Amino acid sequence: MDEVELKSVVDDMLLRRGHVEEAGGRLRFAGTMVDRYYALEACPDRGAGRLRVRIYQAPAGGWTELTWKGSARLERGYKVREELNTRVEDDATLREILERTGFAESECITREIAWYVFGDATLRFEQFPRMDLLVEVEGAPEAIEYAIHATGIPREQFTAEPLTEIIRRFEARTGTKALLEWPAPDVSDSAAPRFP
Repeated sequence: MDEVELKSVVDDMLLRRGHVEEAGGRLRFAGTMVDRYYALEACPDRGAGRLRVRIYQAPAGGWTELTWKGSARLERGYKVREELNTRVEDDATLREILERTGFAESECITREIAWYVFGDATLRFEQFPRMDLLVEVEGAPEAIEYAIHATGIPREQFTAEPLTEIIRRFEARTGTKALLEWPAPDVSDSAAPRFP
């Protein structure tokens, strides 16, 4: 199945989330999202896609997904890639299976998210430990455009560029290295979340 998306830096998280909620967006999940990417140790750059274990964590519960991500391509100004995705019951056992079959963790990204359903699109607002605030919009192109309008963020600020390019621009602009991983939270902790 193809995933179609655009991203934008967010100037004011509470304002933009408020616009989406006022326009009818429904909050699907708020909490921590941890992405662990895996590559074969013997040939990490084989170009056949990437494996990702994504863990959703929140005091009210969460879940884990395993995703194979194909190579990204640009189509009519949108970032498109084939993805195969399934939920997994036990993320620790899944990671052990991957490691025993020759996969090694190559990257970990942690962010606080607020994930909305808006018509036939989804919007995911993201806060990293040290990086620009982002929103990622997914769906069919028409649904993406409708959701972008609801944010109030100018359309020209949305891009199909990969996260690595957004990070590069942040670091060039600020002179500060982006930090993309928080320590794993204790989901039983009732402390206030980091996300606005």
